[in-house]
Amino acid sequence: MEQMAGFARIAAEGAAAHGPEEALYAITRALPALLGDPSAALRPNAFRESPPPTIGAAAVAFMVTADRQHHMITAPVNFAPEQYHELVDIRLGHPGEVAKTRQPMLLRDTALHSSFVKILQSFRAGSSMFAPILWQDEYLGVLICANAARNTFGEADLIAHRGFAALAASLWVAQGGPAWMAAQDLSKLPRRSVGT
Repeated sequence: MEQMAGFARIAAEGAAAHGPEEALYAITRALPALLGDPSAALRPNAFRESPPPTIGAAAVAFMVTADRQHHMITAPVNFAPEQYHELVDIRLGHPGEVAKTRQPMLLRDTALHSSFVKILQSFRAGSSMFAPILWQDEYLGVLICANAARNTFGEADLIAHRGFAALAASLWVAQGGPAWMAAQDLSKLPRRSVGT
C-alpha cells in the first residue's frame, strides 16, 4: 500500500513539474526510500566496500540523446556533482544492455555479475535495478535504482520499478522531454565510455 500511495504522490508531483527533468526528479528522489529491503544493510558482508559508504542509495534516469549515441545522466540523486548531465556511451554496462534488449534487469548482488561496471562514482553498488523507459515502443532511456548493500532488491521491487519507468515515460513525453533533449548542446558535456 505504501508503494501505491507513493506512486500516486509522485505521479501528481511529476504532472505539476515545470519541465521534463524536474518531472523525472519527482521519481528519482523517491525511489531509494520506496524500494528495497532496508535490513539488507545490516547483514554480514552487506557492502562491497570497506568501510561502508556514507551514501547508500542512488537513483537516476539515463535518457537517450537525440543522436542515440549516449545516455545522458538525468535527474540524478546521490551521484557525484561532476556526473550531472554526463554522457555515457549507450553501449556501456547494464544500462547499455537494457538499451539493446529493452528488458528490465535485477542484479541482487552485483559482485556475481562479471559484466558489472561502476558508472556511479558515489559508491560501488551492491544491488541494482534497471527498467527501460519506453513510449509507444520507442526507447527513451533506462530508470536505475542502486543500493550499496547486496540483496537489497528483489522481484517485487523490480515490478514496482517497472511501473515507475512507465510513469517516467509518460512524464517525459508530456513535459516535452524529447524536444528538451534535442535542444541540449552535447559538445559541452562530460563523457564516459568506460566504467571501473
